[in-house]
Amino acid sequence: MSKVVLITGATSGMGELTSKLLSDNGYIVYAGTRDKNTISNDGLLKSIYIDVTKTESINNAVEKIIKDEGKIDVLVNNAGYGLLSTVEDGTDEEMFNQFDVNVFGLLKVTRAVLPYMREAKAGVIINISSFLGKMGLPLLAHYNASKYAVEGIVDSLRFETLPYNVRVHSIQAGLFGTNFVKKGLVVNSKTTDENSPYKDLVAHFVPIVAKAINEGPSSQPIADAVKNIIEDENSEIFIPVGDEAKTFIPLRKELSDKAFEQKVRDTFSI
Repeated sequence: MSKVVLITGATSGMGELTSKLLSDNGYIVYAGTRDKNTISNDGLLKSIYIDVTKTESINNAVEKIIKDEGKIDVLVNNAGYGLLSTVEDGTDEEMFNQFDVNVFGLLKVTRAVLPYMREAKAGVIINISSFLGKMGLPLLAHYNASKYAVEGIVDSLRFETLPYNVRVHSIQAGLFGTNFVKKGLVVNSKTTDENSPYKDLVAHFVPIVAKAINEGPSSQPIADAVKNIIEDENSEIFIPVGDEAKTFIPLRKELSDKAFEQKVRDTFSI
């Protein structure tokens, strides 16, 4: 019997690639979308309306999948975006929205799915995190903080689900060539204003990140990692994927805090 997978934020980038890979390999995939006009059913790949900021839409989506399939074997929490702002400039609304999607949304979808996995005594939860859940970079403090929170959720949730044979994992993604800059990045206008006291930092750092994403490699390795986690019961808990993740995460463990900060400063000429 085919495994049933729910993927949030699956209309583009990593989520879209993952949905296609899994459905091509025989999984029944429900690809979450916030656009009600794009709902479709294409064999094993089915789109479903789910907005992680709206609890009712989450509960309705999970109930529909259970009604149609009788189970949810795998949850991939992929929905997310980044806020580019200094801490000084970030507004209340921007701060809340960043955590509403990246953290609270992840928690709410997980909360909705867990009872069914617990009763089945089987399941896999995969959170698409970032290497920035283990280190900081300027202008991304809010995004960093949200991904640090995701890493903490994985640490704790694994203990809660252990008795019920539900595995919880994190994919710590590096910078890949996706639509993240166009579709997944919200920019604070004060931070990027030409009169900002941070204008020199913005002028230096933003092009570095934009170039790495816009010209970066395909995010197919993320989709491959999701498939590997599902199919390998002995998979690692935290899996770095991409050059930045494979470079900086090991260094974060090896170096002292001051030495690691200096390494980041040297790398990005901060």
